[in-house]
Amino acid sequence: MRLSTVIIAHDRWHGGGRATWHRAEQLGFHAAYTYDHLSWRSFRDRPWWGAVPTLTAAAAVTERIRLGTMVTSPNFRHPVTLAKDLVGLDDVSGGRVTLGIGAGGTGYDATAMGQQAWSRSERTRRFEEFVTMLDRLLREPEGVTQRGEFYAADEVRNLPGCVQQPRLPFAVAATGPRGLALAARYGQAWVTTGDDSVTTNGTPAQSLAALRGQLGRLDEACTAAGRDPAELDRILLAGFTPEQQGPLASLAAFDDFAGAHAELGFTELVLHWPVADSIFAADPRVFEQIAVERASG
Repeated sequence: MRLSTVIIAHDRWHGGGRATWHRAEQLGFHAAYTYDHLSWRSFRDRPWWGAVPTLTAAAAVTERIRLGTMVTSPNFRHPVTLAKDLVGLDDVSGGRVTLGIGAGGTGYDATAMGQQAWSRSERTRRFEEFVTMLDRLLREPEGVTQRGEFYAADEVRNLPGCVQQPRLPFAVAATGPRGLALAARYGQAWVTTGDDSVTTNGTPAQSLAALRGQLGRLDEACTAAGRDPAELDRILLAGFTPEQQGPLASLAAFDDFAGAHAELGFTELVLHWPVADSIFAADPRVFEQIAVERASG
């Protein structure tokens, strides 16, 4: 199982941000991601830097670690402008970018641009259209024209295209049937945070059972799409299962957590970089010990 991290972009670049991304590479993480929001949950009244400029700066101070969003959504993005940013970011990084992408939710991002929060049905339809158009825009740099219910592209060019061919990889976050179908068709990886129904009051055993069910439904979606399920990486973003910060309590706790989820079939585990005085507070010494001793395994 590969070990990665997600970094909350809350520090000024020259006040700690640059050092964090550089340190993530030094520690041997497979990838370093950041959330793509305008602000998020309990961080709404704290500094929060944009994902694309943060990842571009991170690409310039690293050489090997993969970089990406965890995750981007249609809430305040348009596939045409996002594709242009991604082609540039993939170039600056030398082909190290993964796009984590999901349907979005009903938080601050959903209304920040003055719109009403979309219903679940509309979010799903937008997500499907967003992913399919973005796939074309990144695969066909010579020009894309497409009109849908929500998005349009008119002779859009993204020359010379992605460094990674035929396009940079998508890691699709989904648990419902239509989202899993998108992951099976367009994803190079699938992302989950677990099952919300057991996060608060459930047990670790119930969480594992729920994740086993999600993995089974992903396999079924791949089979329905005529795709080998083994082609998709399976990414678990930790911190939202009943254990919450348990994996970062100690090296032994991490090993128990990682081992149980590796047995289910997960190929990548993403840990939150510790942020003091937040829901992601953890002992930085334990976090670094885990990275040093397990990230290269």
